[in-house]
Amino acid sequence: SPQTFTTVVKSAKPLAMPAPEKLFRRRKYSPPPPMKINLIERIFKSMDDFISTFLEDSALHPSIDPKKVLAGNFAPVAELPPTACETVEGYLPTCLDGAYIRVGPNPQFTPPGCPYHLLDGDGMLHSVRISGGKATFCSRYVKTYKYQVEKKMGYPIFPSVFSASAARFLLAAARVLAGQFDPVANGFGQANTTLCESDFPYAVELTSGGDLVTVGRQIFHGEPFTSMTAHPKFDPATGEVFAFRYNILRRPFMTVFRISPEGRKQKEVPIFSLNSASFVHDFAVTQNYAVFPDTQIVMEPMEIFRGKSPVGVDPRKMPRIGVMPRYADDESEMTWIEVPGLNILHVVNAWEEDDGDKIVMVASNTLTVEHAMDQMETRQLSLEKITIDAKAKKVVARFPVSDKNLDLGVINPQYAQKKN
Repeated sequence: SPQTFTTVVKSAKPLAMPAPEKLFRRRKYSPPPPMKINLIERIFKSMDDFISTFLEDSALHPSIDPKKVLAGNFAPVAELPPTACETVEGYLPTCLDGAYIRVGPNPQFTPPGCPYHLLDGDGMLHSVRISGGKATFCSRYVKTYKYQVEKKMGYPIFPSVFSASAARFLLAAARVLAGQFDPVANGFGQANTTLCESDFPYAVELTSGGDLVTVGRQIFHGEPFTSMTAHPKFDPATGEVFAFRYNILRRPFMTVFRISPEGRKQKEVPIFSLNSASFVHDFAVTQNYAVFPDTQIVMEPMEIFRGKSPVGVDPRKMPRIGVMPRYADDESEMTWIEVPGLNILHVVNAWEEDDGDKIVMVASNTLTVEHAMDQMETRQLSLEKITIDAKAKKVVARFPVSDKNLDLGVINPQYAQKKN
């Protein structure tokens, strides 16, 4: 499938990684009480219908038209309990024991005449469990707070940062004030690309029978915080997790932190030198450094009130990468390096060479950045190898490692921060 996906492999000899409970504690999710259709909800529903009927443009752009976006291989599918798969050719070796799991956006409700972006859907996991010479297929939603609330409501109420209008954001704010849902305390991520910047991770278990069960939202020990990047970095050598979060309204627009092997969140490092709310989606970590892209993709919340998406492109902005020690106490050692034409969305891996004097990073560079979010099917991405001179504080080499359109590369996690 061309949808965004992740791969999880359980080998016959499991990788030597710490148990999940050492990284975080699990909080069982209690679904909200059944929603009673009272007067205020009838008012909100009428306002929702009014927005869909009279305020939203009927001639939607193809990139946010649900009739076009939710078609073909991207059409929503229903949950499927564990189902035996027939082997039509050959056989499955009995020694093969593991699973392939993919996650992607799959809306539980088709948007009623309103805009829909490819990244808006609720996260659904699809798995093939192979054991004892047999295969079992299963599809289950990740039971996020957003999913549970909307399931009880019977229709979508959480606005999308990619496609929602100002009227829908104001309606959502009214619902929050009325106590219908609490995105601050419970998050509002869809968990459709493994994680989501607007939430914590969700723990999911694959049962021996091939079913996928949402265990709950992860609550880390230590300092309180509400969200983290969709692409945290795990160091298999130290057991630490490195992550960041960003704020689209005020400085610091990005805050970096790490989580100890015992699951305790460490001191935060606010990055005030990030001048605007950039769409920093991924980053790189090496043995001694952390590298952050500051791309031409920007976040402008006020654009919602001009009828535009808050996620846009600033062609006048010069892309940069920021390099700082990964154990920095503050941003005083952060160095920003201007790199024309480098708009990184996803990083495959990064490592150090020449005794740490050079940082090598493999990442996908968005060549057609002007269509990074609105015409995703036209995006062209070049998988590049980028070499940074850590002492001279400049990029000394860049070249594509493939002539194909590639993104979302994955390596064996035991080689994270090592040359591969």
